[in-house]
Amino acid sequence: MTAAADHYDHLLAEHYTWMLGGDIETAAAAQAELLRELGLAAPPEEDASAVDLGCGPGPQTLALARLGFTSVTAVDTSAPLLDELLEHAAHSGTAQAIHPVHGDIRGILPRLTTPSSVAAIVCMGDTLPHLPARADVQELIADIAKALRPGGSFVATYRDLTRELHGPDRFIPVRSTVDRILTCFLDYLDEDTVLVHDLLHTHHDGTWHLKTGSYPKLRLRPQWLTDQCRAAGLDVRRDDVGPRGLRVLYAIKP
Repeated sequence: MTAAADHYDHLLAEHYTWMLGGDIETAAAAQAELLRELGLAAPPEEDASAVDLGCGPGPQTLALARLGFTSVTAVDTSAPLLDELLEHAAHSGTAQAIHPVHGDIRGILPRLTTPSSVAAIVCMGDTLPHLPARADVQELIADIAKALRPGGSFVATYRDLTRELHGPDRFIPVRSTVDRILTCFLDYLDEDTVLVHDLLHTHHDGTWHLKTGSYPKLRLRPQWLTDQCRAAGLDVRRDDVGPRGLRVLYAIKP
């Protein structure tokens, strides 16, 4: 298990949907709008498969099902988040199209897919920086390029952490409500890695309680990431800042 996966299991998983705003349907609609804007939609009258790497509770998975993909494989290291995804899928009527897989996204595509068979692969919500090393990112992109069919799409959203913050700017409010407050602060370890510290306050029984945890994230430079896509044979069509300050990378397999 990676450090990030362990951190989510012990601290963030049960609060993840709350972190997204508390309404998974709204989050899924926003993801569907972004994917539709990029041009992702299943070809009409054709079975088209998709893979969601690092699916969490499922906003991207549900969005892909809504866009007409007849089979969406959803991969995540968190069993509770996959269970939550299945609940949302049943509620939205997309359960038949969604296939959860409990596992690490590293090395998973060659086991789940055949070469040149997948219409769309997404890795969204800042999943890529959770990988342990740049080499893992390179290998994953190579696997994505092999799995995509000609004309297939790859979409990633991630946070650009390459600009170092200093002093109080390192403290970032994530979300706060009457009974929960999540704040993180960043320690820049080197050119490749930032250590993220999460401070979660929850209020119950008339008292505030604090849980903390830390995990490393990769500082991925946008140019480096687009270079890896091009080296794998993908055609990068978009690379800029999108919703919630996340960078959006969109590439297709020629």
